[in-house]
Amino acid sequence: MIVVMQLGASQGQIDTVCEVIRRHGAEPLVMPGEDRLAIGVPAALSQDQRVSLETALGLVEGVSKVTQTSSPYKLASREFYPESTQVTVKGVQIGSDTFVVMGGPCSVESYEQFRASADMVKSAGAHILRGGAFKPRTSPYSFQGLQQEGLKIIKQVSEETGLPTISEVMSADMVESVAAHVDILQIGARSMQNFPLLIEAGKSMAPVFLKRGPSATVDEFLLAAEYVLSQGNPNVILCERGLMAFDRAYTRNILDLAVVPVLQESSHLPVVVDPSHGTGVARYVAPMAKAALVAGADGIMVETHPDPKAALSDGSQALDPTQFAALLADLRRIAPVVGKRL
Repeated sequence: MIVVMQLGASQGQIDTVCEVIRRHGAEPLVMPGEDRLAIGVPAALSQDQRVSLETALGLVEGVSKVTQTSSPYKLASREFYPESTQVTVKGVQIGSDTFVVMGGPCSVESYEQFRASADMVKSAGAHILRGGAFKPRTSPYSFQGLQQEGLKIIKQVSEETGLPTISEVMSADMVESVAAHVDILQIGARSMQNFPLLIEAGKSMAPVFLKRGPSATVDEFLLAAEYVLSQGNPNVILCERGLMAFDRAYTRNILDLAVVPVLQESSHLPVVVDPSHGTGVARYVAPMAKAALVAGADGIMVETHPDPKAALSDGSQALDPTQFAALLADLRRIAPVVGKRL
């Protein structure tokens, strides 16, 4: 439910509306707009509660209209927040007219490897350094990451280079530890519907980078974001990383670039594309990264490695220093054409 106030509604009238909403068992969400203020009621109400609340609100001076929201997600919806959200991390703005590039290796393998990766990312002009400390792998015999030691390396390299960092958190009990070492918490595709994890990530108030599950619908994706937002954390970034492919002989996943404008129409949250996991093939990453920019994405996450052939995980989709620098150069040429800044 959304309560739209009249133009020039007084603070007293706004406070009265909020009090009426609270008396009906919900917490109001005040949403200033360009022309007029609206007040959202994100809680799920019974039919009787909705009718009673709508009747009571109709008697309050200053109320223009009361409307019902059509989407199952509330806080993630543009019906609640018409203005696009911007998430700022150590001076890097994600959203609006900027195009942010996140780069780095799939896994942190050593201090030397990660520092070389950071230097590569920074010299190319990318904005955020990625690296996995905990690696959820399909096979239990695959490299699982350096874990706590990896987190320490990420933090050290970030302090040395000044780059903001992002790394995956796999369970609710790990949120506090990961948040103490990195700037953005990544919720991986396999964890998109790990609801205890989403809740704890929301409580942390750290920026949360939420990847779409390999078979998730748009509504399921945005409802997962809703879990984070419902904890009072507005700093959520959505990431399209590909759906399960029908023919894996050519690509790892199906990169759904059409979902970029769909998400931006439905939600106010920033949208980033991961062409590395979306294709799984290094030579396809650059074309899809440039297509993501043209599609209107707010950024990309690209796997890079100083020596992809020596990578302990996902080397086949990682760009080497020359390829990464060339991609950034191409993106800088394209960005102004579509109204974006790198």
